Amino acid sequence: MRQRAHVFYAGRVQGVGFRYSAREVACGFEVTGFVRNLPDGRVELVVEGETDETKAFLAGIHETQLDNYIRTEDVNWRPATGEFTDFEVRR
Repeated sequence: MRQRAHVFYAGRVQGVGFRYSAREVACGFEVTGFVRNLPDGRVELVVEGETDETKAFLAGIHETQLDNYIRTEDVNWRPATGEFTDFEVRR
């Protein structure tokens, strides 16, 4: 079953290469979506894929140096919409 995870990361997550590192992690998984900085200092990530693949991708983010910068992570799960064709960094 395909799922969508809509995640908000808070902490020192901007200015540390978070978005580009997340994109690199995504390359190792069959997921689509985007990651972007928000004006309030958080990072927003939307990812879609098979449930196990999506969960593994999110766990993969914590297995990198990015985990050192994350203070909180708010994850909301929904059914996938299929609107993405790849995983990209948005501005």
